[in-house]
Amino acid sequence: MLASSPDDVLDSIVAAADRLLNYKITKPSPSAKILACIILKQVEELATAVTLLGKDTHVLKHCIVVNRLENEADKVSCEAIGRLFDGVYDPITLIKLKELLEALEEASDREDVADVLETIVLKSA
Repeated sequence: MLASSPDDVLDSIVAAADRLLNYKITKPSPSAKILACIILKQVEELATAVTLLGKDTHVLKHCIVVNRLENEADKVSCEAIGRLFDGVYDPITLIKLKELLEALEEASDREDVADVLETIVLKSA
């Protein structure tokens, strides 16, 4: 698989937002909100890491945080999808919410941008 680019990260975020609009999800689950916050933190860390390239050796610290956040998002997503099947939702709502959670989790999985930054830093060291 090719490494993700910043455009891939943005495309994944837009895909999740499209789910909200297209499926008319007006009340996303608390877990969806948590995933969105994790993605925001990841993007902020990546932005900081990119601005530090060539200036500072702390780029790796930000890449590590991005990877840690991705692991956190995996856990939140897995638990949230499991809870969807507890019988609280009608089948159509369940499908909509599941697809939203999966899209958010996919956006958080784009941490391989951090891996590319790590490679750049290590090769230039």
